[in-house]
Amino acid sequence: MGVLPDGTRDILGLWIENTEGAKFWLKVFNDLKTRGVADILIAVTDGLKGLPEALGVGVPGHHAANVHLALMRNSLDFASWKERKLLAAALKPIYTAPSAESAAAELYAFEAGPWGRKFPTVVAARRRAWDRVIPFFAFALPIRRVIYTTNAIESINARLPS
Repeated sequence: MGVLPDGTRDILGLWIENTEGAKFWLKVFNDLKTRGVADILIAVTDGLKGLPEALGVGVPGHHAANVHLALMRNSLDFASWKERKLLAAALKPIYTAPSAESAAAELYAFEAGPWGRKFPTVVAARRRAWDRVIPFFAFALPIRRVIYTTNAIESINARLPS
């Protein structure tokens, strides 16, 4: 799905392949270029295998945003069902921070707190992905809400500010 600067969404295509990898995604990007897609400003990847590599080759100058949703899903997998809502609330200051610097400070605070001590794997996963997450903070919070998820159904009601 593509989102234009005015907030209009457009289904760009549907591709079916037995395996995912850089070669497959490069084929997708070449197909998009052939059909008229001139530029990709942000690619929300959700950790798809081979996609970051293909973006680097097929779409020079893009900003890959492996945003917090994939990290959130991964993080919540470490918690029991009873703890998930509380853990999500504890992580919220990180992904709603106004800048990458303040998000880093929130991550340090989370790490030093009870949830960070209980779930060090959550902190480690965020640190490993940090360089792919920080481009997300270049955008204002209302824009981040639109690009927050790769799931079209979850983001269908997101709107750009007028």
